[in-house]
Amino acid sequence: MPSATSRTPLIDMVKGLACAAIVCHHLAFYGPMSDIAAPLAPWLMAWLYDYGRMAVQVFLVLGGYLAAASLAPQGVARFDSAGAVITKRFVRLVVPYAVALLLAVLVSALVRSWMDHHSVPDEPTLAQLLANALLLQDIVREGALSAGVWYVAIDFQLFVLSVLVWAAVRALPGGWARLNGPVIGKSLLVALTATSLWVFNLDSSLDMWGWYFFGSYGLGMMAYWAVKSPRSIGWLALMVLLGGIALAMEYRGRIALALVVSVLLVVALRSARLRQWQGVAPLVRLGQMSYSVFLVHFAVCLLVNAVVSHLFPESPVVNALGMVLAFTLSLMAGRELYQRVERHVPTWSMALRWQAGLVGAGMLVAISSHWA
Repeated sequence: MPSATSRTPLIDMVKGLACAAIVCHHLAFYGPMSDIAAPLAPWLMAWLYDYGRMAVQVFLVLGGYLAAASLAPQGVARFDSAGAVITKRFVRLVVPYAVALLLAVLVSALVRSWMDHHSVPDEPTLAQLLANALLLQDIVREGALSAGVWYVAIDFQLFVLSVLVWAAVRALPGGWARLNGPVIGKSLLVALTATSLWVFNLDSSLDMWGWYFFGSYGLGMMAYWAVKSPRSIGWLALMVLLGGIALAMEYRGRIALALVVSVLLVVALRSARLRQWQGVAPLVRLGQMSYSVFLVHFAVCLLVNAVVSHLFPESPVVNALGMVLAFTLSLMAGRELYQRVERHVPTWSMALRWQAGLVGAGMLVAISSHWA
């Protein structure tokens, strides 16, 4: 998910659009500004509330595309150590993540006493803080400290699954296995994609696990190999077949969107003209810092919601303007997080410091609230 893996302005621009959609969805989903402003554009609020979240499928497809590009562009692992590449990914994810969660904990504590709304998280517990710091909150049934952080955990799981498949293929004994490694690796990942689309993704109780989402991620991987293939028709036909069977088994709008995005990605990136296009500059920049915006926007939106709805609880126009302000400030805060934290190469010690800071600050908030 971090923007360091971007390859073309077109991909960054698509990430920017998806990021903006997610922020708008959360502004509509987590009131009260959206509740007050809804009479001005009820259809828009309803659409953002119901469908804005589907932009996550864009990130899943692009995540798979970029994972294939960075880990196994030829279908064979280009990394030496699975443990090292997984560790590096975890550290890159959790440093800006911990910073953003720390901000969310502090903002929640600030507004909790004067905004009684379901969007304000409860006081954190030690178990909840530890689970969130380790990307385990949904698996161990602990509440999230911020909106959308479930996706960070899923992104990491999907990355780990992919790395382990490629590492296992490379470890197969015998010259035949080594010679046919690209075919074996791609076949296994296609099989995992099909299993996710046809089995795992039909059971919503599995949505805390990466394999529930691997169908969209795998379509993104296949899109990469289609772009790099001398002829893309075989990969495209396979993508449409897998997605078509999945939709025939049970229509899911999120899977339909993932299939459309993956196919359009192939068409766009096989066009030299589109591949060389520099894109719309503001959207490209937003795409580059989309991970940081995604992480920090909840805290910003929560604070603006609390202030605006408290001061103007009956003004739809002012609350609509407050939503615009929250969106703008989210981009500004995301840029700061990107510039000051995400774009720098993190270390294990840095990750541990920020995780410890998150847990420590959360416990201080809980203790101070208890004694208040």
